[in-house]
Amino acid sequence: MHEGTSKGRGVSRRSFLKTSAAVGLGVVASPAIVSKAFSSSGEINFMGWSGYDFSKLFEGFTAKTGIKVNFLEQPDQDSMLAQCKLSLQTGAVDFVEPTVDRVPAWVDNGVIQPWDETKVKIDNYDQAFVTGAAGDMAKVDGKRYFIPSVWGTEALTFNADENPMKYGTASLADLFDPKFEGKVTVRGHSSLAAMGRVLDSQGKLPKPWIDGYKDEASFRQLWDIALAEAIKHKANIVQFWNGENDAQAAFKTNGCTLGLTWDSTGFNLKSEGLNYGFIAPKEGAFAWLQGYFLMKNAKNVEQSIEFANYVSTAEGSAANASAFKANPTGKGGIDKMDPKVLEFYKAAYPGDALQKLWWWPAMGGWAIKLRGEYADKWKAA
Repeated sequence: MHEGTSKGRGVSRRSFLKTSAAVGLGVVASPAIVSKAFSSSGEINFMGWSGYDFSKLFEGFTAKTGIKVNFLEQPDQDSMLAQCKLSLQTGAVDFVEPTVDRVPAWVDNGVIQPWDETKVKIDNYDQAFVTGAAGDMAKVDGKRYFIPSVWGTEALTFNADENPMKYGTASLADLFDPKFEGKVTVRGHSSLAAMGRVLDSQGKLPKPWIDGYKDEASFRQLWDIALAEAIKHKANIVQFWNGENDAQAAFKTNGCTLGLTWDSTGFNLKSEGLNYGFIAPKEGAFAWLQGYFLMKNAKNVEQSIEFANYVSTAEGSAANASAFKANPTGKGGIDKMDPKVLEFYKAAYPGDALQKLWWWPAMGGWAIKLRGEYADKWKAA
């Protein structure tokens, strides 16, 4: 999960509290009769994120529509894209759940088709996620390829006993502080972006970090600098995580006490009774908007639309966000969220944290490829 526009597009506290509070194997069937006639079978093949329990979401959807969900789990977006390319031959996937910044790359790869906006219930969503910058990134040539499902952040998970942190002083720079040597877990590419943003805030880059996503020359120029600086602090890194399961393992079994992780990691550790916290860094948390792409050769188009529409309702949006331990995009979803989730997010984003969210910028295939190359260099250093 889990990656936007650029720095500075925040979400108001009121909007956050009203519209926010994101996968385990789930295959659900029901004999319920669907009132609408579908063009294909009464099932969908959905590819999403591993490490989460979607049983309540799938059960609720099946009870309402009679449509069975066949769930195909993947740990990350690169794996999703690779599998969906194969599905162009096999037809094994109807729709998939990457993040909005990946729209250009998926369109360039020719694996997805636009959603029919006459059938998708756009009005069900909080407008922050379907208009403005988020709405612009969802479209290519005026056609909507992305339907929002859930949003959240990547910020600092910390052991409250060993590394207590507070908003305003907690920083992305802490990930590279020598006092945390042998104690840190990060993702390859997002930790390099964290270093880049730290250097940017210190005035140590030749141009703003965000400019690196505009063209290959700028990307290489800035990421070379970030990589070189990060390598100086490689001793801090115990483990590079890739998905939710190994992110949790970094803390529970590999001795990490600080990490740049998804919000779900911080919540899950805390909910298990472990003394961990999750806080936005003073530079602003990385923010991601996740949603659905419809495969070009989807066999169950109408059923996939039914699923997207269910997740846009207050009930479906809350169930989906509860699975991810993140924020619903459907209107009224927050009213059906577990109060503990809302409490967690209020603690994670105090003060002006929501105004400082740093949305992952849209990236074409060239940027994703380069980002992967730099992440590999970082891991191998």
